[in-house]
Amino acid sequence: MTDVLIVGGGPVGLFLGSLLLQHGVTVRVLERRTGRNAHTRAIGIHPPALAALERIGVARELIGRGVPIRQGFAVSNGRKIARMPFAPVSDRYPFVLAVPQPVTEEVLERRLRELDGGAFVRDARVTGMHDDGSRVTLRVTTAGAESSHSAAFAVGADGAYSTVRTLLRVAAPEKLYPDHYLMGDFPESSPFGSDAALFLESDGIVESFPLPGGVRRWVVRLGSPPPRPDAEQLAGLVVGRTSVALDPGANTMLSSFSVRSRLAAGMVSGRTALIGDAAHEISPIGGQGMNLGWLDAEALLPAILAVVRGGPSAESLRRFDATRRRAAAAAARQAEVNMALGRPLPAGLLRPRNAAIASVAAIPAFNALVARRFTMQ
Repeated sequence: MTDVLIVGGGPVGLFLGSLLLQHGVTVRVLERRTGRNAHTRAIGIHPPALAALERIGVARELIGRGVPIRQGFAVSNGRKIARMPFAPVSDRYPFVLAVPQPVTEEVLERRLRELDGGAFVRDARVTGMHDDGSRVTLRVTTAGAESSHSAAFAVGADGAYSTVRTLLRVAAPEKLYPDHYLMGDFPESSPFGSDAALFLESDGIVESFPLPGGVRRWVVRLGSPPPRPDAEQLAGLVVGRTSVALDPGANTMLSSFSVRSRLAAGMVSGRTALIGDAAHEISPIGGQGMNLGWLDAEALLPAILAVVRGGPSAESLRRFDATRRRAAAAAARQAEVNMALGRPLPAGLLRPRNAAIASVAAIPAFNALVARRFTMQ
């Protein structure tokens, strides 16, 4: 007998599965992919999420396999105009951890299997669901065979195009932004080492973050989507805006994306909850999305425990829905600020804007406040 069905075996679903198993709750995590995605997209883990990951015993390994970013710089016209140290944001985790998403998923999947070797099911596609008020039943196709799975509670952690959200008929209106990005990973050739750098230039922002193995990620803001991701184009944009030369032939990851956001009208429907991108999609700029999903899962835990143990759960679920939707809305606003900061500006406006950033960054209390906001404190 399964207590909880989790649809989606990405970082958020895997984390929730382990969290529940540690509390004696039986789970099945249903993942439609047949293998782990080797594409590195989400890389930043913020201090509150590291504290959550510590609760299932994986934070230390992830830190050992990542790069702790202890400070970031704002740069313009070849000059550092502001420094943001992350030491004030957390005593235990005074950094943002950069780790490739495939590594994060590997560590989380292994932890889930340690707790229950049969909890994770791949090639499992949910095609229907029914909530009779006491249990939720999912219709699932696994390796071409149809079956039914029933549990006291279900969770949709199946991403921005959530099947669970669709089946629940929960509205999640889409908002589009005029922001498009080209990003890629190249061998380190910058002078920043283990630091992050934000290049605030008149043609638009360039973001740069270290990754393990002497690799650095570059993200360039564009005015329109590129016809296709191109390493030569990305290298040309980076050197043109930052004077840092990249080797296009050594590129190891390349991607482009446009920005949209959505917030589900509700994160709870009967005996089912939505978490992560299934509940709220926000701009990747600022790296909040995956972290927000982990914090959703942690907040949902008390309500799930109440449900499966037969206790009163309605108030706990209502509180989860209200608080996490507020958190998602705040994260979306922060992402909008991050994107606005990176849009093109004529030189006549860029110079005074950057001078203002330099002035306020020199005030320790304000600098620490911004660092806390940036790291989701």
